[in-house]
Amino acid sequence: MPQDWKDILQGRFSDELASLPPDPEPSQATAQAPVLMKQRLVVAIDRRRRAGKQVTVVSGFTGDDGAVAELGRKLKTRLGVGGTAGEGEIVLQGDVRDKVVAMLNEMGHSAKRGN
Repeated sequence: MPQDWKDILQGRFSDELASLPPDPEPSQATAQAPVLMKQRLVVAIDRRRRAGKQVTVVSGFTGDDGAVAELGRKLKTRLGVGGTAGEGEIVLQGDVRDKVVAMLNEMGHSAKRGN
């Protein structure tokens, strides 16, 4: 009876796998997502340097760019829009100021509409 390829490989590499050290447990510091402190944020609209297209800019962040990127990812997903996050601000495509202010206030941030 022919052997399955998994059986052949398991028999061939079982000695090598047994000699490997166990995987280290992930530390809690690396397992947690970056935390963004509750901050005062300004949500404004911008049309400059964008060929007349409107973008919503969330500014006023201090701290870790990873946390800003994570918050930007959440906003983009929940709003269904494109955008970018970095250098202390989040840029979202379109005029979604009111929705962003409401979402940020739900998350515990102090957000106000700029212009």
